[in-house]
Formats: sequence, C-alpha cells, structure tokens
Amino acid sequence: MKKLVFVPLVLFIVLVVFLLIGLRRDPREVPSPLVNKAAPAFQLPQLQDPTKTFSAQDMRGKVWLVNFWGTWCIACREEHPWLVEYAKANAVPIVGVDYKYSSDTSDERAAAVRWLAELGDPYSITVYDADGRTSIDFGVYGAPETFLIDKQGVIRFKQIGPLTPEVWQNKVLPMVKQLNQ
Repeated sequence: MKKLVFVPLVLFIVLVVFLLIGLRRDPREVPSPLVNKAAPAFQLPQLQDPTKTFSAQDMRGKVWLVNFWGTWCIACREEHPWLVEYAKANAVPIVGVDYKYSSDTSDERAAAVRWLAELGDPYSITVYDADGRTSIDFGVYGAPETFLIDKQGVIRFKQIGPLTPEVWQNKVLPMVKQLNQ
C-alpha cells in the first residue's frame, strides 16, 4: 500500500522532466526525416523565363540553399530583406522556389516577378512550383522553409520559418564552411 502512494509523485516528476526538456527546444527546429538524406530530384521552369528549366542536378558539386517562398506569405516578406543581405555576402548560392499556387495563372507568376523586382532578388535562380509537387517532395508544409544541401545532394539542415540573422550566423554559415572544406 505504501508503494502506491508514490506512484502519483513519480508520474508528476516524469511529467515535469518531459516539460523541462520541451521548454529547452527551439519550436522552429522540427526534425525532418529528409535531413541527412538525398534531396528530392526536381526540374521546374524558371520564374522569369518559363521556357528554361532548372533541376537540382544543376547544383551537384556545390553547397547551396533552397528557399521555398511565396508572395502570399507574410513571414516570407519578413525574411526577404535578410535573404537579400545574405546573398550580398556570396557565402552560398540561394535557389528560390516560388511555392504552391492554386492554379498556374500569369497574374501569380507576374506577382512573384514583381515581388523580386521591388524587394530585391537574393536568388541565384528562382523556379516556379505551380502545382506544389516539389514542395510536397521536400516535405514543405508552410513557407518560408529553407534547406541546406551539400555537394553530393544531401540535405544537411532544414529551417522552418524565416531564416533569421541568428540562424544564419550560428547554424547556416558554420555548416556552409564545413561542407565546403
């Protein structure tokens, strides 16, 4: 009977330990099953010139970022000035994926082109994922999301939400330097 008295106390302590562990985690760091796995292959039309395509294969041998964004995305607008600054440093090529539209209309494509013209274009190249298939293959469930891909085409890091200066300095740049060695 005395042992049963301690069961609620032990359960409470276990619950507190799990809560403390959870509070120390960054809610933006969601484990991705794709980290340390090959990036999904894709070939998409370029945003500015749909007669040309771009594929992930074009970046083989390079460390690069792929950033999923959309003109409808408020957090993308928050992130965009930082991307423009990061691009100026030329630390790593950034490929933009204009993410998921409900249909492929010229107005939506035009809105994305206008966005880059007005706010600056941080991307080495921007592709147009009109049906969202590539975004689904990458496991993107919201924008912005950014992936760091190594020279062999393996995803090494995933950022959910804006790529902040803190994440850029403390995570992305050190990993880029390490992967480029």
